Order: sequence, then structure tokens, then C-alpha cells
Amino acid sequence: MSKPIVAIVGRPNVGKSTLFNVLAGDNISIVKDTPGVTRDRIYADVNWLNMNFTLIDTGGIEPDSHDIILSQMREQAQIAIDTADVIVFLVDVRQGLVDSDSKVADMLRRSGKPVVLVVNKVDNFEKYMVDVYEFYNLGIGEPHPISASSKLGIGDMLDEVTKYFEDIELDQEEDDIPRIAIVGKPNVGKSSIINRLLGENRVIVSDIAGTTRDAIDTSIMWKDQEYIFIDTAGLRRKSKIKEELERYSIIRTVAAVDRADVVMVVIDAVEGITDQDTKIAGIAHERGKGIIVVVNKWDAIEKNDKTIYKYTTKVREFLSYMPYAELMFISAETGQRMNKIFDTIQMVIENQTLRVQTGVLNEIMAEAVALQQPPSDKGKRLKLYYITQVSVKPPTFVIFVNDKQLMHFSYQRYIENRIRDSFGFKGTSLKFIIRERKDKE
Repeated sequence: MSKPIVAIVGRPNVGKSTLFNVLAGDNISIVKDTPGVTRDRIYADVNWLNMNFTLIDTGGIEPDSHDIILSQMREQAQIAIDTADVIVFLVDVRQGLVDSDSKVADMLRRSGKPVVLVVNKVDNFEKYMVDVYEFYNLGIGEPHPISASSKLGIGDMLDEVTKYFEDIELDQEEDDIPRIAIVGKPNVGKSSIINRLLGENRVIVSDIAGTTRDAIDTSIMWKDQEYIFIDTAGLRRKSKIKEELERYSIIRTVAAVDRADVVMVVIDAVEGITDQDTKIAGIAHERGKGIIVVVNKWDAIEKNDKTIYKYTTKVREFLSYMPYAELMFISAETGQRMNKIFDTIQMVIENQTLRVQTGVLNEIMAEAVALQQPPSDKGKRLKLYYITQVSVKPPTFVIFVNDKQLMHFSYQRYIENRIRDSFGFKGTSLKFIIRERKDKE
């Protein structure tokens, strides 16, 4: 089941990034008293009372601004609103109710989404409560006072936000149908791939970046197995600034990846792999999904006997953090290698759900330790006692050791590589949890 998405929206400089950082538990957003510092949405996974959700920080909304950056931020915020399940509308008690707040409230009312009105910078509830009541005039429900910087009222606010999750989850189907998200920058051919797989033009295809406004689910049957493809949106309308345009796809990518079992990261062969592609692929990697990197428009590349080798090397360099990802070269336009896609998806799904017996895992680990001695520090050597697999999607292993601090990343990667040597696990990340156990135990 995918996680609910909560977006924090409001005018510039009301404390959205400060609230985001408090909820995310880290200083992820830049916090500065200059309107417009948060230029692109940033997301984080948040847990409150065993409820998980994805939080989006947005640029401030200036409803009537013609400034190019502010209008871009307004568009980003609108995308966040369209994508979110619940919206936190943040206002500032010190500035009071201003005309822009009313215009943002109108925008949120039209969205039809649940809105939690939150009044920030209420450092003293007794002193400011009369000013808080003024925000009832917005007509979007009860104002909830908080102070993000002092962490006051946060729990009550989260209780209000999470009460809407039950209705969201009821709408989501639980089934065993594999879900494949097709992600990538605008105009790399995501919709064209689905159309070719379908054999019909179910999704609009256009050379204008961002034709697909919302994520679209398409059901395709292959060898008596149903697959659901999630075609992620580009952006809402054509933009003048290409750099800004490319950032817009991130949050919808997060939402689609959360719902998927396997993620196809589509790269434009002509343009080549870019930093934006690595960011998009990183979202799938962080969430432990099966990953297939699809280089589309391969027919448009002039080739010799070294072309595919050089291209593979470059992609692997950019995606060095996920060497396990499967790599395919296709052309949605000509159909080149499109028939291999379902076989690759099925292989990745099988690896995502593969379970290895505990006895076999411990034999592999014992052999690995014998071949390469574990690291030591100040005379104390790492001891690996036991390994077992505890879950799938992604395959997750717990290793019991004498001291977690001695388990260097490089040695963990060494153990992972030995497991991959034996079982492959192509197309899926592996997750390791390191636990301490004393000798006497």
C-alpha cells in the first residue's frame, strides 16, 4: 500500500521549511528569512504514531506575482496540491490575515482536498490565541496554533492531519498485481513505451515536454499475467525555463514509486544520462524498489561495435550507487527489444521476492569471513555471529555482530557481493540491518 502524501503550502516566509525540518527530523530544507529560498519541493518520509506518510515542502505561493521565479514556485506548489492527499495550509500569526492568504485558501478550496489550517509562530498560546481566531475568516475550518521553531502544538496538528488517512487507505486496493512505475524526465518517451506495449494509443504522446499531467494507470496482460503500468506526469504546462521544468517531475515520481513494485527509469539515448536522471533513479533506490534502467530512442544513435559498451560504462558511472540495476536499450518508436521488457520485469520481481534459507546464508557468510578477515579497531575485531533474511521487497537481512561500530560500510558491501555472487538478486537492492549481540548470548 502506498503512503499518503501531505503537502505543506502557504505564502513565502510563513515557516514552511522550519515545520518541514521539525517533522522530517533533520535540516533538509534551507531555512532563511528571505521569501523564495525554498525553490523546489523537497520530500521526506515521516512516521507519526506508527503511521507513515510522505511530506512535501513547497515554495511559497504568491497568487498574483509576475516574477518568473515566484510564478514557477506557484506552479510547483499547484503540482504538490494536485498530488497530495492532505494539505497543511500554513499561515503566520505575526503577520496576521493578509489578502494573499485568502487567495491561497481559494486555490485550496477548489482542490477539493482535505485542508488542515495551521497558524505558525504562536510561541505563547495565551498571548496569541485571539489573533489565531482571526483565521476562521478564511472559511476553511478550525485554525490549529503551533510554533514550528519551538516545537509547540506539533502533536495536535499531526493528529488532525493523520485522521484523514483512514479514508485515503480505503480507496487503495490490496492485490497481487505487479505495479510498474515508468519514471524519467519529461519527453524521454514514457508514454510511447506504454503505447507500444499496449499496441494502441491509450496515452497521449506529444513532443511538448510535460503533456501527461497526472499519473495514469494502464492495465496490460502478458502471458496470462496482469501488470499495472503507472505513467508518471511530466508537468502541468510548458515552461520557459528548462532547468525548473526538470525539477517538477520529482514529487510525482515519489508518489508513483511508492505505489510500484518495479521502477523503469527511462533515459533519452540522444541526450544521454544527466544529473536529473540520477536523482530520479535515486528515489527508487532509496525506497528499495526493483529497478530497470531503460535507454529509449536507441534507434536514433549512430553506432559502431563499441557504442553499447561506452554507453553502458557511462550509465554505470552515473548510477554507481546502484550497480544491481538492470540495463536495457530499446526504441519505443521502432519496437526494438520491446519484447524483452516483460521478461526483465518478471525476473526483477522474482528477485525482489526471493527468500534464501538461513543455513545457506550462514555458510556464505562463514566462507566470506574466512576469505577476508573482518576489520578491527584499537585491538578489537569485528565478529559476525549469524545472518538471516527477515523480509522481501527488498530482500532484507539481519546480521548479528559483536560491535555495530566495527561493521564498516565496505565490509557490509563485501558480504552483500558474496550473497549476490551466489543468488544474483539482479534488479533489486538488498537491505542490511546490523544488530549487536554479546559473546555470552
